Amino acid sequence: QVQLVESGGGLVQAGESLMLSCAPSGRTFGRYALGWFRQAPGKEREYVAVVSWRGGSTHYADSVKGRFTISRDNAKNTVYLQMNSLNPEDTAVYYCAASYAGNWPPASYEYTYWGQGTQVTVSS
Repeated sequence: QVQLVESGGGLVQAGESLMLSCAPSGRTFGRYALGWFRQAPGKEREYVAVVSWRGGSTHYADSVKGRFTISRDNAKNTVYLQMNSLNPEDTAVYYCAASYAGNWPPASYEYTYWGQGTQVTVSS
């Protein structure tokens, strides 16, 4: 069974940082773009960032540009999301996802594998 397993969530104060990790199990995702999404209470899931399968290209939502950095280590089969200058609006469940689509950046519907999510809570 293919799974994406997120870790690194937690409770932080506004202005602090967190790093999320996602380590797929059951297969490797070397040829997949890997992305992060988030869903806040009462809101729809929204796109955060994506990194290409080789790691050479990244794309971010405007709301996190300049604060979040996505990266991947294919040798470790892991994708990371470094989140700096967090604010309460970043509070959400963060999901890792994988896309084999040829488009760049992949559309949300082109992500075929999803993790269970990790909670990030930012207090003011």
